[in-house]
Order: sequence, then structure tokens, then C-alpha cells
Amino acid sequence: MADVKYPLYETTVFEDFRIMVENAANRFPDRPALSYKLSPKDKETVRVTFAQARDYIRHMGTELIHMGLRDRHVALIGESSYNWVCSYFSLMAIGSVTVPIDKELPPDEIAGIINFAECEYVVYSAAIEDKIREIRDRIPGVKTLICMGEPGIEGAVRLSDIVERGRERFSSGDNSYYEYEIDRERLATIVFTSGTTGKGKGVMLSQKNIVSNMTQGMYLFAITNKTMNVLPPHHTFGSTVNFVGHYSQGCEVYISSGLKYIADEIKEQQPTHLVLVPLFVETLYKKMWQAAEKSGRAKLLRRMIKLSNFLRKLGIDLRRKLFRSVLDAFGGKLELIICGGAYLDQEIIDTFESIGITVLNGYGITECSPLISCNRNKYQKKGSVGVPILGSEIKIRNPDENGEGEICVKGPHVMLGYYKNPEATAAVFDEEGFFRTGDYGRLDEDGWLYITGRLKNLIVLSNGKNVYPEEIEAEISKVFGVNECVVYAGESSSQGGKEVIVAEIFPDFEALEAKGISDVQGYFEEEIKKINSRMVSYKAVKKVKIRDVEFPKNTSRKIIRFAIDKSID
Repeated sequence: MADVKYPLYETTVFEDFRIMVENAANRFPDRPALSYKLSPKDKETVRVTFAQARDYIRHMGTELIHMGLRDRHVALIGESSYNWVCSYFSLMAIGSVTVPIDKELPPDEIAGIINFAECEYVVYSAAIEDKIREIRDRIPGVKTLICMGEPGIEGAVRLSDIVERGRERFSSGDNSYYEYEIDRERLATIVFTSGTTGKGKGVMLSQKNIVSNMTQGMYLFAITNKTMNVLPPHHTFGSTVNFVGHYSQGCEVYISSGLKYIADEIKEQQPTHLVLVPLFVETLYKKMWQAAEKSGRAKLLRRMIKLSNFLRKLGIDLRRKLFRSVLDAFGGKLELIICGGAYLDQEIIDTFESIGITVLNGYGITECSPLISCNRNKYQKKGSVGVPILGSEIKIRNPDENGEGEICVKGPHVMLGYYKNPEATAAVFDEEGFFRTGDYGRLDEDGWLYITGRLKNLIVLSNGKNVYPEEIEAEISKVFGVNECVVYAGESSSQGGKEVIVAEIFPDFEALEAKGISDVQGYFEEEIKKINSRMVSYKAVKKVKIRDVEFPKNTSRKIIRFAIDKSID
């Protein structure tokens, strides 16, 4: 569907976080903004309206100003929760420099980030209080600990008490929350990258970076009225796209109780769209087919998909009726998935589209706040990660004969730089001021972006040929029984230290056993031979390595490549 006249969607324009919160409260006062459960086993869902959330954020901010947090660096550590979102919005609204930290990090790393980022205050979840207690003596610059729950550390302040004191101050005429003039250009948050290919850096973002990313990005796709948050909040895909982007548009965000509850929550909460990384989409896809196989209806489902696709070509869309039982497993109302963060197989996108769920694949990076490009609801190209968001300029640096080169970006959403690292900052900006993403790709004649691979993952063979492992991984992932796959270069001692391309696979052992496949190594070696026959010789996989456990991942569910043992014999 490549209609260049496809219109822009309506979006809410706002200048900063405080205005965003006020706008939403004024436009949608009684609409649910954030919903959640106090306990995963609770039947009742707590729903907080936009007006109620605005009051909570404002009262929190009023007292935090009185406590001295304005213009100070504040660590924010915890799982996604109502208090996490309100704390993030409130800290941004009063001019603090917010430092979101992954709660899954070891205590030493948490302490290291707090000290490196010069945080004077820590807002933390009760769930990680043991880690905070362990590092308390190692974070000397921290003046005050603020617990989002019931504190067990002596001297820690309860967030709910802060909100109550702020309410009293505001009711008594304290207007400091509104009187502060927010500088959109200055440092507002330091986001530490996940470091899947090495040690992460502190990405400095302003409110202008984040706000422009969402106001300009939301012109390109239409969200529905309810989504569900399953992404970690300390990364920009979760904090910017899932929280800021959706809150500003008046969309209800149900906050999941955790990974093991997601399947049941989707059925119960009935979101109309989801924001996911590819691994989650792949999991939904596999579960759909596993359920079909188990019920003996897989062949029927495939026939129905072919029939539905044929009818749609005639202008007849019966997907919600034909696939009702399948869609009921996703709550029955799911119609859209916004996906980004890594490669997603086009076959998965096509299959979901066939049953009535549109998957919009996009591209982003923390340094760009994060959204760079995206496909559109009814305007997509197969294999592409979409068109650049408004106000964003993309160029391909040093393109080869195929037009492929490093993807570079310029626009108001591009970071201020890396915290305390001017050398690294200078290295990622070219002479024209474009940010060098480190990703390789190409632009077509219409300006659509296609990702080839990651520069740091690039395999450069002794003959000078370049191999993008993502290309080979995409083919291997289509093989039945593959759960996860990583391709890399390894040295074979049995071949005199010769460098060979290795495919390391974490199989779906249960699915293979159900198919009667017992020789897992032999099965995958034969399947890889078939893939090799379809590729140029220098891209051929020479070694297949089977692993018994899934690959190590960060909390965004991305495989941590540098943590993989690449010894092969």
C-alpha cells in the first residue's frame, strides 16, 4: 500500500511534560489514564483518570520542589508502576534531571551509575529495597532516599507522604509547581543504554528531544484507545513511546504485573493495541500456531488465511469473524501492534495482518529519543522499517554499490551527547552534524528505510567481504524448531584457526520432540545446508552450535551478544 498521499493523523502538540499532563487532564478529565492491579492475583483493576493523575503529579512536584529536588540529579529505580510513571512525569515537570536505572542491575552497577551521574536523590521501588540497603554506604552523594512503597530503610521517605504534604501546600496557595519556567533545551534526563554489544553510555536528552519525538512521531500512526505496558520503564521505548506518547494522546495504559502474567492480562484487559519488542511478537506468533497444532486446526487455519486474503482482494474483509477464536486468545479486541528494537520476520507481520492484527514495524535508538522511522497503519512496505518521522532527516553515509551504508540522523530528537564523555560524543557526529547510528541500511527511491545490520555485529571476512549476521539469522529463524539464533565469526582450531561463520541455535526442544526429531544437531545441520544453497558462498554457515539454554538478554529482551561464548571446538 504505497499511496504517497496517505494523510497525517491528528496529534496533540505540547511543549514540555507539565503542559502534556495539563493538556491531558483538560481534554480527557474523566477518561482512564493509567490502570493496574495492586496485586497480580487481584480481580479488581485500579483505574486512575487523567484529572486524578494530574493532581497526584502536581502535588508530588510541589513537595519535591520544597525538598530541594529542582535542578538536581535524581535516580529513578523500579518496575513499571503508577508511582514510577507519576514520579517520572513529576520530576521532569519540576526541572530535575531524571536518571532512570534498570532495577535488574547488580547492586554494584546501580551504585556506579548513581555516583557517575551525580545523583543526590533516589526514588526507588520497595521491591528493590534490599539492593538500596546494600549500597547505601557506597552512594555518599545521595541526600535522601524516597520509597515508592513502605520504606524499611531508616531515614527513607515515603512517596505517599510527599504527595500528601504537597497537596496541603498546593491547597494553601503554594503555586511553585506552575511558576517554574521549563527550559526545553537543557539536560532533562540521562538514559543509560543497555549495552548489548558492550558497555553502555549515558545518553543526555532534553525535554525538547523527547517531546518533539512524540509530537512529530504521532503524526504517522494512529493509536487506539487502550494499550498495555510490558516494556521496562528505564528505556526510551517504554518511557517515551509507551508512556509519554500514549498519555499525551489520551490513551489508557494498563501496566502489566510482570512477564508471567502477560498472557492472562491480555485476555482480561482486552487492549486494542500493544507496544512490543520483536521477541514478544515472535512469542505471540509461536503460541498461536502451537495452539492451532495442539487442537489439530493448523491446516484449517492456513486454509482460512488463504481464503481471507483472497476475499480481501475483492474488498470483502471478514477477518474479525473468521478468526474470532484466534483473536479471543489476544483478548478479542487487539487490532494493532507497534513493534521496534530489532529485526522482525516479514512472515510474522503478514500472518498477523491476515488474521486482523496490523503490525507496524519501526526503527529507533536511545540517542534519538528513540523513534526514527515507522510504517503506517495503512501505508507500509514489506521489509522496511518505514518513513522518517516529521522533522527528521536521514542520510546513508558512504553507500556501497547497493546503496547500503551507515544510517545517519539529524533532527530535534537527536541527543545532546553522552554524559561526561565528549570524546564518544564527537565520534558519533559527522561533519554535517548527523548522528551516526552504527546501523547499516539503505533508503529506496521513495525515502523508505531498510535495515541491513548492526555495524558492531558486522563480520568482515579475510577476503574483505562483509557479512551481516542479521540477514542469515532471519533465514535461520524461519526453520521449524528454532527459538533463538545468533550468527557470528568464530575460529576453528580443528581447521588451523581458520575463521568460519557460526550459527548458534537455541531450539524449541518440545516442538522438535513432538515432531519426532531426536537428532537435533543433525536436523539443523541439514536445514542450514538448504539455507547455504540459497546464499552466495562466502555467507555460508560452516558450523552449527546447539545450546541448551536461551541466550543472555537485557531487560528489553534483547540478546546480549558480547556475553556469548564464541568458542566453537
